[in-house]
Amino acid sequence: MTTTQTGLGTYLERILKRHGRDSGRLVQILRDVQAEFGRVSAEAMAILAERLSLPIGDVESTRDFYSFLTSEPTGTYRILFSDNITDRMLGNQAIFDHMARRLGVSRGVVSADGLASLDYTSCTGMCDQGPAILVNGMAITSMTLRRADQICELVRSRVPVAEWPNEFFRVDHNIRRADMLLGTDFTPGSALRAAVAMGREAYLAEVKRSNIRGRGGAGFTTGVKWEAARNARGDARYVVCNADEGEPGTFKDRVLMQFYPERVFEGMALAAYVVGAKLGLVYLRGEYLYLKAPLEEKLSELRAARLLGDSILGVDGFDFDIEIHMGAGAYICGEETALIESLEGKPGRPRIRPPFPVSFGYRGQPTVVNNVETLCKATEIALHGGAWYEGFGTKQSTGTKILSVSGDVERPGIYEYPFGVRISQVLDDAGAKNPKAVQISGAAGQCLTTREFGRRIAFEDVPTAGAFMVFADHRDMFEVARNFAHFFQHESCGFCTPCRVGTRIQAGIMDKIAAGHGTQYEMNELQHLREVMRTASHCGLGQTAGGAIADTIAKFREDYEKRLARKDFEPAFDLDAALARAREITGRDDADSRMLSDA
Repeated sequence: MTTTQTGLGTYLERILKRHGRDSGRLVQILRDVQAEFGRVSAEAMAILAERLSLPIGDVESTRDFYSFLTSEPTGTYRILFSDNITDRMLGNQAIFDHMARRLGVSRGVVSADGLASLDYTSCTGMCDQGPAILVNGMAITSMTLRRADQICELVRSRVPVAEWPNEFFRVDHNIRRADMLLGTDFTPGSALRAAVAMGREAYLAEVKRSNIRGRGGAGFTTGVKWEAARNARGDARYVVCNADEGEPGTFKDRVLMQFYPERVFEGMALAAYVVGAKLGLVYLRGEYLYLKAPLEEKLSELRAARLLGDSILGVDGFDFDIEIHMGAGAYICGEETALIESLEGKPGRPRIRPPFPVSFGYRGQPTVVNNVETLCKATEIALHGGAWYEGFGTKQSTGTKILSVSGDVERPGIYEYPFGVRISQVLDDAGAKNPKAVQISGAAGQCLTTREFGRRIAFEDVPTAGAFMVFADHRDMFEVARNFAHFFQHESCGFCTPCRVGTRIQAGIMDKIAAGHGTQYEMNELQHLREVMRTASHCGLGQTAGGAIADTIAKFREDYEKRLARKDFEPAFDLDAALARAREITGRDDADSRMLSDA
């Protein structure tokens, strides 16, 4: 081992010690290496593989899977612009170009002095206060040209990010409408005391009676999930909070984690009380790094109050604690089995199901995976009972739903309604002017037109994980769908061919149409491709990747047709133009020199 490797090994040993030399925490270890050295080099991987007794290929595949982990240097200041459609609508591309000129860098290229790099990333969860960027993982909202200039000066002066003005990092909750969750006070420990007073079986019965369904999008009945995990065979049980809301246009969980963390953690403890778990894991998306420190503080407060740790509330055997694990930039980890793979230190590729996590989850043990909002709702049921909770919403969709409203509205932010609220009421409350379309549940959801604004938010009508993106009548829905196509291409995990290849072809076709070279042939191919991905993809990402395009073709076809060439088919590759340079060099322009291009 060289002197340089010895020094690197010393630094890495500190990181490994911090994580208990646990190979199952490889993603967390690699995040720390990236933060310390600006990249995860081949030398670092070799040392980690040796000391964790892992094949070097496993370490490399994990590093390469996550977009926040890199093999090449990224610059002392790594600046990433959110490339969500709502950020584009707010002018993020002009700000990006301005910063690139000021810093003298091109997209994805580190400046010559190694000081800065500038690139795009997927949605940062700040759609209500964009354009947003990440600087060394820390979120900065409400970007303007003036703020961009200020940041450029700080970068050039090499001011550490920790010393930048506090107002840069302000993230508001923008709660516009509060109901039974957001609008009521909560005393930490009150829900746990109520559940303990009832007993495990009685509290589980109340959860089942409430008919609460998961708020992450799938809508599985929470009480049934908890009961299945409790009854499954295993040496240990786990509760996992899915705080990896990567769906474009969704930011409700960010607000709950920042402003209602006691509810989230107490909901996890309630789930643990029912299923018998000793450990809970919060999977916090990498874009929310700024939340980690205050959340760790809150956990310390709850332990001091005996609301976490051994013998919670003095109840013998009720031992439960919580750890926070950070994601590293992978939308697919919002899928519960991909999330568990990531928690285990591996690339976040969805597992084949069955078995389901309730019987074979984290480290092969029964695991409950619940969304942030779902866990908050568990505290309401403990305090008020299942019958009370069932009295809100609709028969199949009980309780309230939090919506993340963004786009062309006067008041973007968080809105909480009882299930059954009409699309039109949300639009009115948010101040939408001349809305043309609403994209429900993000890029993977469905697009509704003015004729559908009378429909209701509910599992039996329009289900949603929470995203509610509004587009006014001057917006081009082709460009909205094209943005989503590139999002899915970037976020495909690459596991299965229909999704890996299909999303790439789909994005390429959309680019071809945008360039004016698309024809009816491409329109037909988009529809065919959607069906292939929907029926043959391994997981929900590929199965829904063509939905927004299919919706916008059906409902806003004119936004596509105005770009189409007046031909049946136009090849994307111009062979004659490609041979032009060869003809110039040889001095030939006869018929034979063009025979190949005419073939």
